Amino acid sequence: MNNWLTNKGIVVIGGTTGLGLSAAQAFVNHGANVVVIGRNPESCLMAEVDLGQNARAKQGDATDAQTAQNAIQLCVREFGSFDGLYHVAGGSGRKFGDGPLHELTLDGWNTTLNLNLTSLMLSNQAAIRAFMGMNRGGVILNMGSVLGESPSPQHFTTHAYAAAKSAVIGFTKSTAAYYAKNNIRINVLAPALVDTPMAKRASEDDAIQSFIKTKQPLDGGRMAQPNDLDGAAVYFMSDFSRFTTGQVLTVDGGWSVTEGQY
Repeated sequence: MNNWLTNKGIVVIGGTTGLGLSAAQAFVNHGANVVVIGRNPESCLMAEVDLGQNARAKQGDATDAQTAQNAIQLCVREFGSFDGLYHVAGGSGRKFGDGPLHELTLDGWNTTLNLNLTSLMLSNQAAIRAFMGMNRGGVILNMGSVLGESPSPQHFTTHAYAAAKSAVIGFTKSTAAYYAKNNIRINVLAPALVDTPMAKRASEDDAIQSFIKTKQPLDGGRMAQPNDLDGAAVYFMSDFSRFTTGQVLTVDGGWSVTEGQY
């Protein structure tokens, strides 16, 4: 079953490392042509080499309104179609001042929302405009987080980040409802703690790792790996999800249904 995405053109915003790169490789393996966007020129070069001839990588900042537009145009120009957008780009605002509300700085708030919400709005807007301009349907998959619905007050107290990821759900449901008549489906994939560069703080903290062993108890109790989400991403980008929109799929190893032991 490796042809779920044959000849589909997919843009992955934040697709040169971590979750985005893993998904992009899965998309290529299932027959898609992929354009991946990343901020780091070195990671762009490495991604293009790793993904092979059915992929192109382009440097860009997801918070720039032109980035997604340029990626979509590149996808159409290089591969002849644009069928789906996967928005993965985002990040922690902790170093900018995100944290518990009584310590949260205005810069931390604004930066975190810009990284995780404004960038997503811009890419979704570009995709919607492209689909409507082509007078055809399409699919958008947005990256959420389990923290948007299931907080962890001891170890993960970045309240702006939680607000942004919760807003991703509301934004996705609202747009999914509006554009369903255009046969454009929009969904959210919400992971818990995944072993990516963004999770470096957590991966090196023994107390958090002990907590994760009970909070994400599936498969022996562990952090997720990027490829744990690939199957869900492929499903949402494929025609097998043609009757699914406005949904949130939580891939969290049991986080949201498990108490976890501090």
